[in-house]
Order: sequence, then structure tokens, then C-alpha cells
Amino acid sequence: MKNRKVILIMTDSQRWDMLGCYRDTGLQTPNLDRLAAQGRRFERAYDVQPVCQPARAGIFTGQYPHSCCSWSNSMGIADNTHTIGQRLADQGVHTAYIGKWHLDGSDYFGLGRCPAGWDPDYWYDMRNYLDELTPDDRARSRRSSTMEDGGIDDSFTYGHRCTNRAIDFLRAHHDEDFFLALSYDEPHGPFLCPEPYAHMYQHYAFPKDPSVDDDLSGKPDYQRVWAGHALEEDTRDLRLEAPYFFGCNSYVDALIGRVLAAADAYAPDSLIIYTSDHGDMLHAHRLTGKGPAAYDEITRVPLIIRGPGIEPGIVDPHPVSHLNLAPTIMEWMGLTVPKVFDGKSILPELWDPGIRCNEYVFTEFGRYEVDHDGFGGFQPMRSVFDGRYKLAVHLLSTDELYDLQTDPYECANLIGSCTHTQIRNRLHDALLAEMNRTRDPFRGYYWARRAWRSDAPSASWAYTGMTRQREDEDYEPRQLDYETGLSMESAVRLK
Repeated sequence: MKNRKVILIMTDSQRWDMLGCYRDTGLQTPNLDRLAAQGRRFERAYDVQPVCQPARAGIFTGQYPHSCCSWSNSMGIADNTHTIGQRLADQGVHTAYIGKWHLDGSDYFGLGRCPAGWDPDYWYDMRNYLDELTPDDRARSRRSSTMEDGGIDDSFTYGHRCTNRAIDFLRAHHDEDFFLALSYDEPHGPFLCPEPYAHMYQHYAFPKDPSVDDDLSGKPDYQRVWAGHALEEDTRDLRLEAPYFFGCNSYVDALIGRVLAAADAYAPDSLIIYTSDHGDMLHAHRLTGKGPAAYDEITRVPLIIRGPGIEPGIVDPHPVSHLNLAPTIMEWMGLTVPKVFDGKSILPELWDPGIRCNEYVFTEFGRYEVDHDGFGGFQPMRSVFDGRYKLAVHLLSTDELYDLQTDPYECANLIGSCTHTQIRNRLHDALLAEMNRTRDPFRGYYWARRAWRSDAPSASWAYTGMTRQREDEDYEPRQLDYETGLSMESAVRLK
């Protein structure tokens, strides 16, 4: 009998190096550090897009944002897309989702409605939380200054209430097959946390990397627009101070510690997966927040997996993606991995740290949010990483190539380097192939015809000449061949 208990815990905007087990910066994350010592810590894990909703789409649908129509915040997911919660529930697994959802196409807080497949008794998105508060408390919950205006009690926070519900679920349903997803908003703004976390980092500065001094010469022009006046600042006096952000980082670690203790008490044989949706630039490359870039500060995420049979204390150096999570969960539970998933299971890599499942991992960008005109608007990007070299193709701007072995802070753009032509073109070919394989709706000859690609094919209206139909036969009949009206024999064929 396969183990059919899985707990997935995620945070929001938590950089990989905001955990002590990844890098000693002075930030305190003892519970996640302990989880890493008990399981597998992935050194090179990446999201599919460094924005809240598209990143979650990759985790909970097993598909790229471009595959499920979720390539921006406030878009929702396609109505023919099924989340892993629904897929598992249909296989007899009790599924519960607690916390920030961000996949229903609504505003930041959500609709307050439980999607198909998840247990409505435990559903608790941010709209549900706000509905519990008075109008005055709603406003207080959206202001960092609340911590200076008398402070807050632990029980006031969204994270605390999510934690309580998760522990209740484990206490009540640990004897069942289950998949519990717990999605914290912390340490994302508005940065509310009780003492001692509120003032724990009052005099602390995050260590600066060489990327802080990057003047963006030789980089895409949109990055200079994004940086704005920061390009004129003297970085020698810059201190990376964000006491509330860092306080919430340690606070959410404490909340996760409570859940881990409950898991140890009620379901010690569970597979536990911890990750975050994306990071934060923190002034690296003169940029702030997140956006249309492939830099490690926002695309590289923490990922720790613990479970029966997984050797503890191993640091996995191979590139992995959020797209690997849904198929890994399905295989862990003894279920067939759907064809429609864009990624593969990394269960063989969990059993044997010598195995590398991904030759490449891919990250993309469409736009930040449909509702907002800002954040650069439409910024189409496709990126590929092989564990050392990273290529980012920006359809409307200059492209980038970095050697993270010799340039770990991604300051020297090698896109025009003659000595890297073969490496660059190999990555480019892999990227184009992945766009075609996954039916990327933005694919076309223009991605192949870059100024630095001297052997690029001529522009062609037919592009590859292939058709690539969707296969999700767990939930829909096999699609038909346009020419015959009969069931297609091959999903990929000449058109």
C-alpha cells in the first residue's frame, strides 16, 4: 500500500537565502532548518514565474502558466484545468486547502469560495479571514504601522488562524489518506507579526551581494526602466533594512514549527514538502520586488522535502522546478501521473540522490497583473537553466546569458560572447523545444530569430508546421483529428 499522506507548506516572497540552512545571514529560521536536516534540501529549485498567481499555478495545476491561462495575477485558471486537489479527491484522497489561493481570477484576497475538489469545511482564503474582522480591524490588518500603534496579538494574524486550522485537520483526519496544502501569506506585506518578531530585526541589515552594485550595463533596457532613480544611487551607503519583512520571515517559521510538531504527533509518516512561490530582489541589480527577470533573487526558491525512505541531511545540487511537485505527489500516492502535467516526478531523485531528473528547468513571464497598468506591462520572457548556465530570452528587449559557476550573482551578460556560442545555442534550442512541447500559446518564429543567432531559420508563417493537441483524458474525451473527425492517433503531428 502506497503512503497516501502529504503535507505541502508554502510561504510567499521568501527568498531561498532567507533560511539559515541555505545561507547564514543572521535571519532565524530554526524550524525550517531542522526540517532540512531531517530531509532533502534542494539547492537549485526554481519557480515557473516569479509572481504569486502564476507561481501557484505551476505548483497546484502541474502546468506552466502559459498552459493553464494563468500567466498573470488576477486571471484565474482555465475552466478545463484541474488542480491537484481535484485530481486527488477524485482518487479517494481527502484534500484540504488552507490559506492564500490566488488562482480564482479575483483580487488579492480571493472570492472566499472553495474550488472543486477541496474540503469546504477547511477552506480558508484571505477573503474568509477579512470577513471575520470588523471594518476597523480589516484596515489594521493591511497596515504595517499597526505594529507601532499598540502592536498585535498572535491570534489576530492570518497566519496564526491558518495554522490552527491545519493542526485541527491533522488531529481529525490523520488516519485517512490526505493531501493538506497550507499556504501562508507571510512574509509578504503588509508584514504583520507579534512580538518578539515585530522588533527582532530593528537594527539588522541583510548582507549585500555584488549584485547590488550592478549598473545594468549590457542588460535589457526594461531593467533600467524598472530600476529608475536607483541607478543613480551610491550603493556604498545602502543598507538592506526591512525589519518587518524579516520579522515575518521568522514569525512564519515559528508557525510552521507548530504544524511540523502536529505532523510528528499525528501523521509522522507523511511526506512533507515546503517551498515558497518566489523571492524578492532586495535591491539586487538595483531592482526591488519581483517582476520580469530570471535572476536567482526572485526565481530561485527554497525547497525541502521530508518523508519515509528519504535519506536525511542530503543537499541536492540538481535543478528542480515547482512543476515537479504535482507529479511527485501523484507518484508518491501510487497514482498515474497525468499526461497534461508539464513536469515529471522527481521521486527517483528523492530515493537516490545520485539521480538527476531534469536536464533543464524553465521559467517564464507574461505580465505582473491584469488589473494593474504598471510593473512594465506586457514583458514576455522565457528562460532556461541547466544547473550552471542560464539563458533568458526577452522578446521585446535584450537577451541574457549567465555562467552561475563563475558569476553566481549574474552581473556579466554573456549573450554576445563568442566563446559561449555553443552553450547559448544549446540552451536556446532546449527552450524552443520546451515551448513547442508544452503548446506555449506565445510560441512562434520570432523566439528563434534573435540577433545573436546567426543560424536562425527564416521567418515562416507555418513555423514548425506541427499541430499539438491537448491530452487530459482523465476529464475529457480524446480530442478529434480535424481532417477526419476521428479520435487523434498522435497528439503531435504535421498539420
